[in-house]
This record gives sequence, C-alpha cells and structure tokens, in this order.
Amino acid sequence: MSCSMLTPQGILDNATDFGLRLSGTDFPVSVFPQPIQHIITELHECQSFPIDYVAASMLTAIAVGIGNTHLVQVKNGWLESAILYMALVGRPGANKSHPLSFAMKPFLTYDYQQNLQFEQEYKEFEKMVQMTRKERSEAGLEEYPQEPIRKRFLVSDITPEGLSLIHAQNQRGLCLWADELSAWFKNFNRYNNGSEEQFWLSVFSAKTTISDRKSARSSVFIKRPYISVIGTIQKKVLGELAKGERSCNGFIDRILFVLPSDQQKIRWNDRELSEDIDQQWADILSRLIMLDFMPCEENPNKILCFQPEARAALYEYQHRLAEMCDTEASEVIVGIYCKLETYLIRFCLILQLARWACGDAGKESIDKESVEKAILLTEYFRMTALNVQGIMNEESLTTQQLAILHQLPNQFTTAEGLELADKEGMKERAFKDFLSRNIGILFKRERHGEYTKI
Repeated sequence: MSCSMLTPQGILDNATDFGLRLSGTDFPVSVFPQPIQHIITELHECQSFPIDYVAASMLTAIAVGIGNTHLVQVKNGWLESAILYMALVGRPGANKSHPLSFAMKPFLTYDYQQNLQFEQEYKEFEKMVQMTRKERSEAGLEEYPQEPIRKRFLVSDITPEGLSLIHAQNQRGLCLWADELSAWFKNFNRYNNGSEEQFWLSVFSAKTTISDRKSARSSVFIKRPYISVIGTIQKKVLGELAKGERSCNGFIDRILFVLPSDQQKIRWNDRELSEDIDQQWADILSRLIMLDFMPCEENPNKILCFQPEARAALYEYQHRLAEMCDTEASEVIVGIYCKLETYLIRFCLILQLARWACGDAGKESIDKESVEKAILLTEYFRMTALNVQGIMNEESLTTQQLAILHQLPNQFTTAEGLELADKEGMKERAFKDFLSRNIGILFKRERHGEYTKI
C-alpha cells in the first residue's frame, strides 16, 4: 500500500470505493475529485445509473474538454494527449445510453449555441458576399469576407473525409459519439478496404493528418489530431470486434472496455436528483471548455511534465506491467498491456486537469496523487479487458470447444483435460492447441501441467 493511501484523504477514498463495490461496481470512483464523486453517486442512487457507465462517460467527457489544450510529456520528444477510445459494454436494457447522454450534455448545449451563432454569422456572410467591394468598403466591412466557422465538440456517423474537414476547423479537438459502436467498426471497410480502420489507428497516436483534394481550399493538414471515441456495444456482438485484422493490428487493444460486474436489470426508486446536479456537472466541464487553445508547440506552458515523485511512481508501475508482459504467454494479453502503458500516461493528464477543474490541484505539472489514481484506473481497465477477451474468445469457440470448456473444473491438470476431450471426440493434439492458444484468456497456467479457468 502506498503512503498516500494512509493519509486521511486516502482512507476516505478507500472507504468510498469499498462502499460502492457493494453496489456491484469495481470502478475506482475515488480517482475523481469529491464534486465528481458526488455527482456519480447521486446519479446511481437516484436514477439507478450503473456506476461504471457514469464514471467512464464522465472520464471521457473530461478528456474531450481537455482536447488539444494540454499535453503530457514523459520524456523529451514523447508527448501524449488525452485521447480515449471508450466502449460501454452491456446487454440491452443495461442503461448504457442515459449515463452517456448526461455526461455529454454540456457539449450538446455548447454545440447548439455555437450552431445558432454560426447560422446568424452565415446569414451576414451571405449578405456581404452579395455586396460589391465598394459597398463593403463604404459600410466599413471587410473587403474580402471570411466564411464563418462552426465550432463544435461532437460528431456522429461520419466518414473520415468529412471528419477531417470538420477537425481542420476545430483543431482544439472532437469526440465521435456513437450510440452503437458496432456501426462504427462495421463501417471500416465501407469504401476502401481497411482505409477507415487505418485512419482511426493513426488518430489514436495523434499522427499528423494530411488529406489532399482537387481544390486547395478543401485540402486538410492537421498537425496533431485529437478525436476521442465513446459509445455503447452489446455483449452479444463483441465477437464482431475480433473479425478481420482488428485482433492482429492492435485496434482492439486501443479500446477501453467498461463492463460492470453486476449486469442485473435496474430497479426504480422514489429518490429524486438534486435540482442543480446538471449545473454542477456543467460548471466543472465549462472550466475545461473555456481553456484557451493554441498549438502546444507554441506554448510550452501547456505541456505538463511529471514531478520527481510522480515520475518514480509512474516508472515503478510500468516496471510491474513489463514483468507481467515478460511472463505472459498470450500475445493478445501482452498487446493489451502495452497499450495500457499509453493510457496510464493519458489518465495522469486527464485526472490532473479534472482535479484542477474542481479546484483541488494546479495544472502546471503531474503530481504523485494523479499518478497513483491513474494506476488504479489502469488496473480497472486491465481487468475489464481480460473479461472482454474471455467473452470474445468464448463466442468464437466451436460447439465442441464450448462443451469441453464448460465441463472442465475450475482447477484441472493436462491429463484431466485430455480425458474430458477424448470423451467429447477431440484429439489430443487439438486439445493441447486449444489449451495453449487460450492461456491468459480462458486459462491460467499455475505450474507445469496444472491450470485454472479464468
């Protein structure tokens, strides 16, 4: 246990997480400042919103609010932004969409107001375009009117080409909000085979986007893209994610899965939300929305470095992850752990700015508390990733493999497995291959010849 966990605040945080764990969640709500914890608890107790969905949606909203305004530096030349790819997993009726709508509401309000302003400005622009240069000069207007730009945060179903054009006008950052993520990845091959998937792989790493068009005015150059993604997906279609090259090119590893341990249907109650709960959340996000934006390269003060103690804590945990990779037999799991290293850094930035937005910390650097909270968050997503991998793998099993999997005891030896496989008509070589391919996913090797079902 770290020293910070023994502080009064650390004890309170542990108590908060333990209490909420009784409600069927493993999400470490204590990573958030107290005002955000309060909102999450209120939504859960009054609206019966699953804590995992609320917390993950708000985490993503904070990341979107940050956008490209601030970056975190690990080492010289190594910068990370607050980009998240988030998937809320659950069966139909699991109440996934409502928490997401609540978290994104301040952006919807902002986008609506900006659209009204854009429409008015565009009307004025059209009037000026119809005037002669002389008439514009006499009226004290610009000689060459500039077409107004619609500022926004949210986009929905859109092609990479359309998204790039919108992003070029909103380089602060965007969020793709997909109510059903299955539609998002099903569209990856709708035009050029694999091109859309490659676009999202590049965006995740904030690689420069260049898109040339016939018209120079429509060409796009975005030095550092910022597009986060969030949406919902049903458990039964998780298997679709593993199709094609997604399991090989690391695409799945880039998705943070949210899968509450309690999937029971919600029960209504008579408790009512505080009347100002929406405003409380809007006020927190507004501090982030109102942050000035300019390319961080032009303003080094927008790049946060780690304080010495924070850096030490970061490296210590990364070394633990590295040890897990060195001893992990499954390449799939190793790929997940490697991407979680990236997310660990991004969580540090997001949580530091969340604390600043709530008046709990500065935003000049990353402190040790933010790192320790980011570690808790990383561990949560590590476990959910393993659970999702198990689900996806089970869905891809044959009827014979499923029968063997369900009959195997929680702890078994190779000999016991072979005996059961023989009864189901599976050859020895086929069973050993099935066993080895699923180490770290369905099975854990305890010692030579002895295994445990995950």
